[in-house]
This record gives sequence, C-alpha cells and structure tokens, in this order.
Amino acid sequence: MDNEDAIIFPHKGEKSPQLGPVAVMAGTETDLSLLCHLLDFEFGAHRNLFTSRLYVSNPSTGGPCLTGPFIGAPYAAMVLETLIAWGARNFFFIGWCGSISKNVRIGDIIIPSAAVIDEGTSRHYQNADTPLSYPSELMLSRLRAEMNLNQLNFHSGTVWSTDAIYRETPQQVEYYQRRGAIAVDMEISALFTVAQFRQVDLGAVAVVSDELGSFKWRPGFKMDEFKRGRAAVCRVLKDVCQKM
Repeated sequence: MDNEDAIIFPHKGEKSPQLGPVAVMAGTETDLSLLCHLLDFEFGAHRNLFTSRLYVSNPSTGGPCLTGPFIGAPYAAMVLETLIAWGARNFFFIGWCGSISKNVRIGDIIIPSAAVIDEGTSRHYQNADTPLSYPSELMLSRLRAEMNLNQLNFHSGTVWSTDAIYRETPQQVEYYQRRGAIAVDMEISALFTVAQFRQVDLGAVAVVSDELGSFKWRPGFKMDEFKRGRAAVCRVLKDVCQKM
C-alpha cells in the first residue's frame, strides 16, 4: 500500500517538540502514572497530545518520551503517527489484556509475538486479507532479554485485537483459542501494523487483568497479582529505556 496517497499527514509544527528516538506508550492512566515516577518526569509537567498527556525528556539527555492514556486502535494509531512525525523511532507499548487461555492467569505477563487483526484501523494501512501483524524483532528481543535479566516469567504468543470488548462472545473466544491466541486486547495489532507501515520499531507487553478462557468473565483489576505484574513490567520498561 502506498504511504504517500493520503490527503492528511501527521506533521511537526513550529511548536511541536523534538522527540528523542525512544517513546513509551502507556494505554492506562495507572501505568502512565507509575512510569512517570520511574522515568523521573514531574507529574504536572506535560503537554497535551490529543486527549492524552505527553512527557518529554530534555533533548540533551537523550531520554525517552512518555505518553498516554489511550484506548482503542484508531486513537492509538493517531498517537503513534504523531510521535513518529515528531521524531521517535523506537516504541514500547504497555497495556492490559484479557486471557483466553486456561494456562494464562491474572497478573501474568505477555510479550506478543503476533496479533490477530480484528480491528478496523489496520485495514487502512495494509491489505485487508492480511490476518496478522507483528512486532519489530529488535524490540521483541530487547523486551525478552530484559525480562529474562530480571528473572520474570512471561508468555510469548499471539494476541487477538478487537474493537468491541462487549462482543467477545463464547463463539469468538473459542474460535481464536483454536487458532492459538492466548489473550485479547484492543490496540496491539494496529500498533504493530502502523509501525511496520511507517518503518519504525515497536514492541508491546501486556499484563493480564481478567480471564475469559472458561467463557465466564473473571475480573482481576484489584488483585495483588495484577498489581505486581504491572509494577514489574513498568520497572522493566524503565531499565530497557535506560540502555537505549
């Protein structure tokens, strides 16, 4: 697909910040706040990026920028496109997901090696018949290496990205289970697709917040296991950013 055929392009205006090469994208407010602390950003010292917040490192330090929260594939793609236009080239996404595998439990960490495209945004960036999108091998290897260095267990596999969390039916869950998916989210496949289209590197990590594998919903948002998983991933992202 031709990447020069659009009418509107993301652009860098006169007042847009010049970003360093590394950006962390946090899907949720909770993880954004924790990462803000870990990466030494002042909580109130941000600029608006659409309806998200953007924290920018001093250009002389070469540190990462941090942005979020956001939800859904279209909005995630808008944020990613803008960060690319402003100079970022290496991206880490942290989000939450629902397990659809009985072997993946609340609080577990998933580093997706592929994502099923069941959202509408990716179709505007690649052939509509393409079933999967993939992370950058570079960012995937960096995430795996840092997880192993911190002696953290994680699952590596396919996630299913959907636009409609209230239409995750038993039939759909069973369908994607049979095809090897282990979790469901809303953004990862689109982020992989857009990053590949714009020729930048992006890897993702997701923490399991709830379970659907038995066809009954088991929420775990307040469970200690979930909180520990999120905190561990945020620390890993801090460490891997400091090495880039």
